Amino acid sequence: MIRVMLADDQALVRGALAAMLALEPDIEVVAQVASGDEVVAAARLHRPDVALIDVQMPGKDGLEATAELRAAVPACRVVICTTFGRPGYFARAMENGAAGFVVKDAPPEHLADTVRRVHAGLRVVDPALAAESLASGVSPLTPRERDVLRQARRGGTVAEIARALHLSGGTVRNHLSSAMGKTGASTRAEAALIADERGWL
Repeated sequence: MIRVMLADDQALVRGALAAMLALEPDIEVVAQVASGDEVVAAARLHRPDVALIDVQMPGKDGLEATAELRAAVPACRVVICTTFGRPGYFARAMENGAAGFVVKDAPPEHLADTVRRVHAGLRVVDPALAAESLASGVSPLTPRERDVLRQARRGGTVAEIARALHLSGGTVRNHLSSAMGKTGASTRAEAALIADERGWL
């Protein structure tokens, strides 16, 4: 049996995925979690072979959770399973050690097949998304610029962003200015929106 863990903050989606995979004779769902913060602890407890992880979740997002899971439980292979097939997400997922990337509107049999192939040691990615990711290139943002834009996306002031990230106001303004230049945006809100749409955050 292939032991699978599901990480998705939407209970209906998680339940549907679990029910669908339960129909497969060689797949068993051994754990379900609703946030990125729960992924590593659940994997250590249940020892899944494959983890299906959503990107957008409370706490750590699925991409951060993937990197932590790969470091903490290297035997567990990761498939990103998301509604958002963005090139930036795909590139970061691969950088963080994911072995597969599928979108939730894929046919059910494709998801089960992906689980089997990833468990067998293969990589499974959507060819169109991989091509789009190569064409769009890697994110130009530094990790700190990403942090600042994530905070800006929530509508925080420079002072609030500085407090949240333990930076000075001047440093936050420098990172915002750099991120705006790299995204071609005229405001920090626009920069956050552009970066988010490209999957860079």
